[in-house]
Amino acid sequence: MSNNTHITAAGAYSKNAQANAIDPREIEARALMSTVTKMQDLQTRWDSVKAEEMDDVLRINRQIWMIFVDNAMADENKDRPAQLRNNIANLGAYVFKRTLEVLADPKKEKLDVLIDINREIAAGLMSKPKPEDGAAQQPK
Repeated sequence: MSNNTHITAAGAYSKNAQANAIDPREIEARALMSTVTKMQDLQTRWDSVKAEEMDDVLRINRQIWMIFVDNAMADENKDRPAQLRNNIANLGAYVFKRTLEVLADPKKEKLDVLIDINREIAAGLMSKPKPEDGAAQQPK
């Protein structure tokens, strides 16, 4: 196999990887929507839900939010403005507090707020951010 063949193969791999890579924002949105689906399932089956099931779903949601908060606070490159990082941290704290309230006094209606927050954040993550300089994005 010649050196040129390796270069061609590496180029093809790189092009394919870039074309098929999932945006991290989409991965985060999918994770949030997965917990929305699980929380809605708990609400639908509320009378037969075991405490362990609820604990598992809420633990997964907390873990997702811990990642959001950790990433926001450890933003070494300062890619996010301080206000956005603070908003993420505050929202995460609210999600943690609300989760404890659900665990302390389980009522299916208490899940509504967590479901709504996850949906709204997922919708925001799925939307394409506007360019900061106000210039129109060029199609690829």
